[in-house]
Amino acid sequence: MSLPTLAIVGRPNVGKSTIFNRILGERVSIVEDTPGVTRDRIYGRGEWLGQEFAVIDTGGIDLGDEPFLSQIKDQAEIAIDEADVILFLTSIEGGVTDADQQVAQILYRADKPVVLAVNKVDNPERRQDIYDFYSLGFGDPLPLSGVHGIGLGDVLDAVLAAFPKTGTEAEDDSIKFSFIGRPNVGKSSLVNAMLGENRVIVSPIEGTTRDAIDTKFTANGQEFTMIDTAGIRKRGKVYESTEKYAVMRALRAVDRSDVVLVVLNAEEGIREQDKKVAGYAHEAGRGIILVVNKWDLVPDKDNHTLQEFTDHIRQEFAYLDYAPIVFVSAKTKQRLGNLPAMIGTVSENQNRRIQSAVLNDVLVDALAVTPTPTINGKRLRIYYMTQVAVLPPTFVVFVNDPDLLHFSYERFLINQLRKTFDFSGTPIHLIARKRK
Repeated sequence: MSLPTLAIVGRPNVGKSTIFNRILGERVSIVEDTPGVTRDRIYGRGEWLGQEFAVIDTGGIDLGDEPFLSQIKDQAEIAIDEADVILFLTSIEGGVTDADQQVAQILYRADKPVVLAVNKVDNPERRQDIYDFYSLGFGDPLPLSGVHGIGLGDVLDAVLAAFPKTGTEAEDDSIKFSFIGRPNVGKSSLVNAMLGENRVIVSPIEGTTRDAIDTKFTANGQEFTMIDTAGIRKRGKVYESTEKYAVMRALRAVDRSDVVLVVLNAEEGIREQDKKVAGYAHEAGRGIILVVNKWDLVPDKDNHTLQEFTDHIRQEFAYLDYAPIVFVSAKTKQRLGNLPAMIGTVSENQNRRIQSAVLNDVLVDALAVTPTPTINGKRLRIYYMTQVAVLPPTFVVFVNDPDLLHFSYERFLINQLRKTFDFSGTPIHLIARKRK
């Protein structure tokens, strides 16, 4: 099911990116004391009291005539339309401004739940000035200090209370997958060609993503649900030419998919937008297959072309070294028949469970091949490994000190798991816990 979505909206320089980074717990947005630094929406995943949600950081809404402001306004309006709840961020510095009033007018028209927060309330004296913000018409303004994190819990409590209540979905054993990628990489053609190959269509069903239609079909005795990203539109206006809007559509599909097929254009090569979308699927723990479409249109192919393109993909997507690569053509249907089986294999690997006894045999062998490192005179000791989850496969190693598990040794352990078991197509999460 799609994660609920929070959009952080407000005039420039009220601290939206600081709050965004606070919610995510990491520095994702560029934070600079200059209005208009965040010109594009940036996406992430937040969590509060066990509830996961998507977060959109927007460029400030300002209806003036300075460069970029009309584009920033468009970006913010798209984010508002995609959001379930809007965090309207203002600043105690300068009080209620004309720009705040203009943003409020846009939010009135959005007809979405709005949580009003007043940022930069860094001391008790400033709290007395928040009452002016009642004039914006969104109820109680919540004082907040993005720099110090004060008041963020109250704001997130209000956000969670405003999220729509979701019912439980009916049991569905089908494998859910989606094609994601930049515009014009051939996603729609792949969908049509794949459904043509697999004509046993069960039924088109309404998806939980607004305005999307999912399609069920059966191939090789396995039932699949194709998550359609093409149906999601901004009401009244379509931003098909905006690659950043395509990212928002893709992220909603990723959240509902078991396996994600990242489509690349063989003619145009790899773009930065490809990496952003694929990175989100990786961070979300989804199974991933890299699909290179339009392979029939690559000129002057020889015996080395496919391997050279594969090497280039591995270099550009180094973090996806586990993802299988398939070269296809939606037009000629070259290798298209292989996709259902590949999706099934990746889904199976995502659900693979390994017995603890077998895992610890692998661990003993790994420690014998490459002993644990010593950091600042203290050696890492690993006592035990066990699997705690699937989708993606997640393992816990009990150690003497989690801080001693360097990322390079963590990567070595993950590679040993991949050498021993078939985890192709799925990320592996490894968590270090101190043995009590």
